[in-house]
Amino acid sequence: MKELKGTDNEKYALIICDMLNDFVRKGSPLEVPMARTIIGNIRKEIKRSRKNYIPIIYCCDAHKNKDPEFKVWPRHAVKGTDGAQVVKQLKPNKEDYVVFKTRYTCFYKTSLDRLLKKLGITHVILTGVVTNICILYTTADAYMRGYKVAIPGNCVAALTQREHRFALQQMRRIFHVDTI
Repeated sequence: MKELKGTDNEKYALIICDMLNDFVRKGSPLEVPMARTIIGNIRKEIKRSRKNYIPIIYCCDAHKNKDPEFKVWPRHAVKGTDGAQVVKQLKPNKEDYVVFKTRYTCFYKTSLDRLLKKLGITHVILTGVVTNICILYTTADAYMRGYKVAIPGNCVAALTQREHRFALQQMRRIFHVDTI
């Protein structure tokens, strides 16, 4: 990815979405098989962000036991369970931020927008899963709130390559996302 040293008017944040055991582990309830292949690339983005003093924000599903989403998807990422934990390879540091969510977008009924504003963020770099669900809807919400969005294509994954390619194309076309 290109160097992300923002100008005085640009400030970046790295968002890591749903890189949780229940999405990444083999045989997990909502396994995204390609998620395991993007861990190394996300680690590189984390390293680059730390080097450039870019805040790192983990947005994590944290569902209640009887979450309405379980009518659509298998029970997953229940708050307090091992499945709702960030995979050990990407574990947050104490200076990182963690935002819990219960819907596809990282913005709906969360503290993310307040946090980004408090930090003076103008640009977000989105990574994680699922490209055509949480990444797509978070991108839409970020765009509607005036943030510029960049998505390293090798740091996001979907359930299928077709859905992955479609979502990246939609985000480039509709939301002017920089897919790098």
